[in-house]
Order: sequence, then structure tokens, then C-alpha cells
Amino acid sequence: MTMQPWFADAKLGIFVHWGIYAVNGIPESWSFYNGEITYENYMKQLDGFTASAYDAGEWARLFKAAGARYAVLTSKHHDGVALWETAENDLNVVKRTPAGRDLLAPYAQAMRDAGLKVGLYFSHLDWSHPDYPFHSREEFESGAAGEVAGAAEDPQAWERFLKFHRAQLKEIVEGYQPDLLWFDGDWERPEEQWRMAELREQLTALKADMVFNSRLLGHGDYATPEQGAPITPPEGPWELCYTVNNSWGFQRNDHDHKPITLLVRTFVETIAGGGNLLLDVGPRADGSIPPEQASRLEALGRWIARNEPAVFGTVRGIPAGHVYAPTTVSADRRTLYVFCYDPPREAVTIKGLTSKVKRVTALATGEELTHRRYGGFDPVPGVLAIDAPSVADPVVTVLAIELEGEVELYRGEGRS
Repeated sequence: MTMQPWFADAKLGIFVHWGIYAVNGIPESWSFYNGEITYENYMKQLDGFTASAYDAGEWARLFKAAGARYAVLTSKHHDGVALWETAENDLNVVKRTPAGRDLLAPYAQAMRDAGLKVGLYFSHLDWSHPDYPFHSREEFESGAAGEVAGAAEDPQAWERFLKFHRAQLKEIVEGYQPDLLWFDGDWERPEEQWRMAELREQLTALKADMVFNSRLLGHGDYATPEQGAPITPPEGPWELCYTVNNSWGFQRNDHDHKPITLLVRTFVETIAGGGNLLLDVGPRADGSIPPEQASRLEALGRWIARNEPAVFGTVRGIPAGHVYAPTTVSADRRTLYVFCYDPPREAVTIKGLTSKVKRVTALATGEELTHRRYGGFDPVPGVLAIDAPSVADPVVTVLAIELEGEVELYRGEGRS
């Protein structure tokens, strides 16, 4: 599997959870799975899904302003409601909601017009399909899920479901030419039953250059941790899915929006570990993005714009312990970027950097900073001390350390 080069340097994507669950502002498909609402009442939300204020061009402008390089929209969540006019059934927003139109086409076009890569989320399972055995969370946690699935298991029904599943995926790949497919809903059945290897082959035959997330049960391209940057980042490519508040879709009672400082720090920790941040927003049923979320995307974009060299064209940073701050390294490995969460008051110190330093600047302002080494003897390089800049960034201050050669580190047991 070969990762598409654009993904490794994308750094930031915007996740969009949009569906009929925004009408009542309840937890996506989980609300009926968890027993918070009956399935029948959940589906009544179809009548209130208008998309009346949906402006894909405005979404694209906002995502571009945030510094994002790609976006991922929920084409179909676990409830089975499609945001396009699928020919496979009538459970879609074109036929069953006041929106009355395909919502994926304007999204895909607007993202491409803005230079953003197009991602589509698709749930493998479908809790509305008659050939997919549904069980509630209570049944699953009590151990009865196996009995429920077993009692309803019908090989012919499963083959019908897989035919439906593949047909819908063929529709969205051929219809919208996504750059990335973001799968979910893989956990209820094993890889062999889903036939994921076969699925990947079918999808790449339709479009060879797509990227797939990990939820192809061993046949994806990158890992997808959620809601917290991993302490030890995955070795290969990865992406952190993270919400602006505590909800994926729009929930009217969730006002606990994360401060911009936390969002920037989470972004920094993610790229320092070699990953991308997929930051989630939940539009209202009319398609408008809540201002509390839009303002945070714009603030993140302003921080990225003034520190862009430390973000794009970089790779994961040096190991923890050399400096008590996250870092990234330029692609040519000749510049080390240090992200200072708190405004530096005295010197910022770096241990074990054997490379000779050419120049140090505060990235956002260009201020050149004095620096010197303390101690050290061959082969131990001593401590590099960098004087604090006169002006700190209000969110996270970035120092750029330009080196005479590539980054070389002393780790106490030879050089690396």
C-alpha cells in the first residue's frame, strides 16, 4: 500500500458530521442505539432536515481559512441516511427530506475549487437496512448481541447486504471522485465477513489514487486515534479525530467548546508526532456551521498562517527529552522548530543537539535570538540556550533553529 504524498503533508483536515440527527441535536445514530430515543422518533427528523442555509462555498472558504488541506463529510452514518440520491433505496435526503437535493456534489465541487482534497465518510454497517441484523447497545453489552445476530443470520441476506454496500460505495466513488474514503462501522463483524481485502481491490479499480483510513480491518493506509493525541505516536501515518466541543454532530445543548489555546496545542502535539489533525464541526440541520466553531477554525488558521514553515513541509520532531516542548523538523532536516506553550521568560534549553547552529529566530516575528552553549565535551554537545524573544505569540510561540547541516542528536549511546 502506497500512501498518497499529499496526505503526509496535509497536517489539518476538517471533519463534518452532518445528518438528520442535527434536527433534534442528538448524538448521531447512537441516540437510538443507546436507547435515548426510539428508532421511529429518530427517523421523524427526516421531516425537519432542510439544508436551507447550506453554502458549500462558504464551508470551503472557512476550511481554507483554518489552514486545512482536506475535508471529510459524512456521506452516510450508521442510521443509513444518505446525503446523495442513492439508487439502492429511498433512504436519502433527496427523496425523504425537505432538503430535496444531492448534498455531496456541491461539497465536492466547492472543496476542489478551493484547492482542498475531498474526503467522504461512509459507515460500513447500516442499522436501517433489512438485511443488516441490528442490535442495541444494551444487547451488545449484555452478551445477547451474538444471539441476536446469530438468530437473524442468513447468508443470503448478508450477500444481499454486501451487494448493497458495494453498490453505494461505487456510486460515491464514481459520482464524486473522492481523494479519501473515511470508513467507520467496521467493528460488529470480522474482516473475513466484510471481505475487506476484496473491497479495497474493488475500490482501487474504480479510482487508484484514493487514501483509506484504518477501518478496513487491516487494509487501510493510516491509523485513526480519536479525541486525544496518543502519548506514543503511531510509527506510520496517522490522523487524530478531534471535536471542537464534546460532540461530533450538532448538539444544541453542548456549549463546552474548547479554547483556541487547547486546539492549537493539540494540533501541535499531533504534527510533532507525525500525524494530521482531523478537527470536527457539526453543522445545524440547515447547513450553517455554529459561530462558536467557525470562530475557532478561523483562529487556528491565523496561528498557522503566522507559523506556516513550522507546520507544512515538516516531519515529526526529535524524541522527547531533548527539549521540554513539541518539535517538528523541516523536510531537509536542516531546521528544527520548537513550540513553546508558555511565553518564554528566560532561555529555552535544548540538550543533545550536536549540529552547529546557524541562526535562531522567533518564527512569527522574524526576531533573531541570541544563543550559546553551556558545558559539554566530546562527544557530549552540552546545552544550547536560546534567549527568550521580546514578543511572545499569544497562543504558542515557535522558535526556528536553522542548522549548518541536518539535525544530529547525541542520545547518550552514540549519535542518531
